Amino acid sequence: MELWIPITIASAFLQNMRSALQKHLRGRLNTTGATFVRFGYGVPFAVLYMAILHYGLGRPMPVPYITFAIWAVAGGFAQIGATFLLVYIFAFRNFAVGTAYSRTEPAQAALVALILVGETITVGTVVAIAVSVVGVMLISVARTELTLRSLVTSVGSRTAVFGLLSGFLFGISGVSYRYASLSLAPSLPAADPVMQAGYTLLVVIVMQAVAMLVWLVLKDRGELPRIARAWRPAVIVGFVGATASFGWFTAMTLQPAAVIKALAQIEMLFTFASSVLVFKEHVNRLEIAGCLLIVLGILALVLI
Repeated sequence: MELWIPITIASAFLQNMRSALQKHLRGRLNTTGATFVRFGYGVPFAVLYMAILHYGLGRPMPVPYITFAIWAVAGGFAQIGATFLLVYIFAFRNFAVGTAYSRTEPAQAALVALILVGETITVGTVVAIAVSVVGVMLISVARTELTLRSLVTSVGSRTAVFGLLSGFLFGISGVSYRYASLSLAPSLPAADPVMQAGYTLLVVIVMQAVAMLVWLVLKDRGELPRIARAWRPAVIVGFVGATASFGWFTAMTLQPAAVIKALAQIEMLFTFASSVLVFKEHVNRLEIAGCLLIVLGILALVLI
């Protein structure tokens, strides 16, 4: 099994865990505060990863060039924008439409990579991505009164537009992180995906934490004491989030972002399994069909 496969699956599992922890924090913090925790409390762990890699394992430190800075800034702010749009969608009654469309991220990542850097993927990979995306969209709308027809005809709705834009920005961030990491290779004696990913993560997460901290100071200063008081669960969120990001960045250094994002749809299976096994929620036909499509898409992706 190629290394990027278990790394991606582990990252998806950790991301699902982080989302659950952030949902718990959402009861104590507002949306901005809960989002900041992901970055701010993740910085110490990103520093620790780099310290272990460089000082503990003796791996050479990469030297960034202007290309790295451009990709890192683009990816960091695209991810912030995508996250905020996704959270904003939840304010609408029919947020399932927007959420479903945001799950087109793998397909949009492939399109972004093609336009920005001319990166192409095989026809088989395109089919695998399409199958998994349809599966995720089915699960996203399975517990609403929406039908597939209404999902398709709602493309022009506000939630659908925001959902597509969120997926587009997530696609930009994934592609940007991949090429930021790859741009570091020439500065090393030999390609080192782990070190390249760790350095990219450190730079990006520090930039995101600083940007969000400035926003909080200027626009929502009253949230800062609540963030400080919630430090115990926030530290866990920071650790899990940083570990997941380290896995994502490493995987996207090894494979195109669209491929990684497609396999990452397995996160929906983890979420679905939790709702069924832990919360004993009812399973309907659309959810079963969606799960089967995700599994089929993932198998096609891995076995191609």
